[in-house]
Amino acid sequence: MSSSEPTPFGREMRKKHFLFSPALTPLNHGGYGAFPATVRTAQRHFQDEQESWPDLWFQRSRRQHIDVSRRAIAKLVHADVEDCVFVTNTSTGLDIVLRNLEFGAGDVVVTFATTYYAVQNTLLSVMEMSPVQMRKVEYTFPIAHDEIVQKFLEVVRKAKNEGLNVRAAVVDTIVSVPGVRFPFEKLVKACKDEGILSIVDGAHGVGQISLDLGQLDPDFFLTNCHKWLYTPRGCALFYVPKRNQYLIQTPLPTGVGYVSTSKRGQTHSEFRSLFDFVATSDDTAWMCLPAALKFRDEACGGEEAIYTYLQKIAREGGDKIAEILGTEVMQEPGLEDSELRRCAMVNVRLPLGFKNGTVNTNVLDPSTSPYSLLEVEDAGRVEAWLKYKLMIEFHTMLVGCG
Repeated sequence: MSSSEPTPFGREMRKKHFLFSPALTPLNHGGYGAFPATVRTAQRHFQDEQESWPDLWFQRSRRQHIDVSRRAIAKLVHADVEDCVFVTNTSTGLDIVLRNLEFGAGDVVVTFATTYYAVQNTLLSVMEMSPVQMRKVEYTFPIAHDEIVQKFLEVVRKAKNEGLNVRAAVVDTIVSVPGVRFPFEKLVKACKDEGILSIVDGAHGVGQISLDLGQLDPDFFLTNCHKWLYTPRGCALFYVPKRNQYLIQTPLPTGVGYVSTSKRGQTHSEFRSLFDFVATSDDTAWMCLPAALKFRDEACGGEEAIYTYLQKIAREGGDKIAEILGTEVMQEPGLEDSELRRCAMVNVRLPLGFKNGTVNTNVLDPSTSPYSLLEVEDAGRVEAWLKYKLMIEFHTMLVGCG
């Protein structure tokens, strides 16, 4: 850590280091992320270098800078650097994994009720081009972590009893909607015990919670650096341990590092070379990892200080908003230390209730809503109205506020 004193979190941190409009109240960090002025300066330095001599940049300098970042991110997440490459975002990486796995008749991929919609759509697309099936683990939050794992195992074993081959499962680290921590550690272990490939959607992982990929030992792991780690947008870690690298035959799009099947080894796919140069693009966001980590160390006081503060402010803020609204924060009933809330996001129930005909489907007791119950079919319009008011009139944003 630097000998200089870290900047206090909150208003002083924002004023001194970040680039937000003075009119903005930034509450949606998980949506698109943000990065400090020092990281912007680092990226512009790389962009200037790129423009000063494009041939040298793309033929030589680009790879050297990316290698520095690969070593930096590998150290942060306790991974072998040879297992780490970059892609533009987690959705792209998950798409690469699902389209590289060769599925046969009877193969199944398990997802969850709250799997990100783009991942669900990717799998639907893969199902149209292969015989793979999808099975979904259904539940409603709040629910305990162990119960999620049990429901997952029930789906897996039911599929196996039907004679199907459960090939893989897509597991979140932290769900985006609703924003809750998922039992990814337990689910990765369950996948290993059941002989299933674990594909971890860590879009909201690195920078928000501590990660040890060496200990976790997933089969595939994706995580966005631009959401919580303070890199510019378009930067995600794609981690594949050596035992599985042969399964990744091509990035998307296929780049110059592709090796045809006739020339490819049976146990090694030249994983790194596949992602060395896929297509001409501005990849300077990838090169900003060292600058982002330096900022986190020197200005913020280190990783643990950040994680502690994020969870503290999310807990205190959520509790205060629930108190103001006269509602409650979503967490497991009767559990004092909520596993769902061990992250930087929080879910507060709005004082609105929806009905479906005469059945009230969203509020346990209609008297808990000070407003008339709304029809379920109006939920989408209510959400759009809320988001418009928040963004245009109040200069902030919440996700999943319908």
